Amino acid sequence: MSMDRPIRLPWWRKKLWLQSGIAAIVAVLLIATAVLFLGTPERSVRVAAASVTLGSVTQGPFHDFIPLRGKVVPMNTVYLDALEGGRVDRILAQAGDMVVQGQPLVELSNTELELDVLDREGRLVESITQLQTYETQLEQNRVANQKALALIDYDVIRLKRSAERRIILASADVEPVEVKDQIHRQMVKLQQDLKITHGKLDNLTVRAPVAGRLTALDLKVGENRNRGERFGEITPETGFKLATEVDEYYLGRVQNGQIADIEIGDKTWTLKVTRVYPKVTNGTFTVDFAFQGATPSGLLPGQALQGKLALGADRTAMILPAGAFLERTGGDWIFVLAKDGRSALRRTIKIGRRNTEQVEVLSGLAVGEQAIISDYTGLERIDRIDLKP
Repeated sequence: MSMDRPIRLPWWRKKLWLQSGIAAIVAVLLIATAVLFLGTPERSVRVAAASVTLGSVTQGPFHDFIPLRGKVVPMNTVYLDALEGGRVDRILAQAGDMVVQGQPLVELSNTELELDVLDREGRLVESITQLQTYETQLEQNRVANQKALALIDYDVIRLKRSAERRIILASADVEPVEVKDQIHRQMVKLQQDLKITHGKLDNLTVRAPVAGRLTALDLKVGENRNRGERFGEITPETGFKLATEVDEYYLGRVQNGQIADIEIGDKTWTLKVTRVYPKVTNGTFTVDFAFQGATPSGLLPGQALQGKLALGADRTAMILPAGAFLERTGGDWIFVLAKDGRSALRRTIKIGRRNTEQVEVLSGLAVGEQAIISDYTGLERIDRIDLKP
C-alpha cells in the first residue's frame, strides 16, 4: 500500500518572492537615479525651416505708439422720439436733409388721443366758466357793499350806530378779496392745464428740436408707433470726433491729452484724446479723439480713418520684431535659434512695451541673437524645435 509524502521545494525556489521584491526595488532606484542625473526627457519637434519666421534682436529706438483705426462720429446727436403714439400720416423730411429748429418732420394721427383731449378740454372749460361765474357774483357783492357803505357815510353824521355797521361791512370785504385771489390762482392753473392739453395734439406733429442734418429717419406712411418709441436722429453742426477701439493691453497707458495723427489723402491731421471709456468689451475699450484746429472737410459719419497714437517719446532699447508668437506666449518665453542654426531652444524672457512692429526686450535675450517670431500653435509644451532643410 503506497503512502503520500510531501514534496519539498528546493531552497532557491522558497526565496523567489524575496528575490522579486529585491529586483523591483533595484529597478525603482535605477529609474530614480537616471531621472536625478539625466533629468526629464526633452520634448522636441521637427519642422521645416522655411515654415518659421526669424527675428533678430537689435539695439535701437523703440517707437512707443499704437495703431488706430476708428470711425468718424458726430460730436453730438439728438434723437427723435414719438412724444405721443399714433399712425404715421405724412413724412415731411428724409434722411440726409438739412433741417432748421422747429421744422415739421412727421405728422401723426391718434383718434383716441384727440377724443381724450376734447373731453378734457370740455371739462376744463366748464371749470373755468364756473369760476368766472363765481368771480362775477363776488364782484356784484362788492359793488353792493360799496353802495351800502356810501349810504352809511351819508347817514353817519346822524346815526352813530350806522358808523359801527360800516366798520363791520368793511371788515367783511376782506374775505371776498381773499376768495377772489384764490379763484384767480385756480383759473391760471386751469388755463395752464388747457394749454398742456392742446399741446398733446401739437405733439402729433414731430418737429426738429435743433438745426442740423437729419441722419436717420426710420418711418413709413401708415405704420403705427408707440409713445416714446425712437424713429430718427439729427446731427447738429457741432463737428465730428473719432471713436476707436483699443486693445485692453493699453488700458493703463492711454490718457486724456495724448496726441494722435491720422492721414486723409496726402495730409496729416492732429487729434487729441478727449475721453477714455474704461469698460472692456470683447478685449477692447473705447477712446474718443477730437480734431485739433480745423476739422477736415467732407467727413461723413461712419467713415473709417487710420493713424497712430503716441504713448511716449522714442527711447533706445533692445528690440525684437513683433510677431504672432506673442499671442501664445504673452511675451513670457520664446524659441531662440542655436548658433548652428539647426535648432531652437525654449527660453524664458521678459518684455516691456510693444507696438505692432516692435517688442521691447527687458531680459532673456542678447543683441545679435535670433528667435522664432511666427505662430506657436501646437508648440506650447515643446522644449526644442529641430529645423529641417
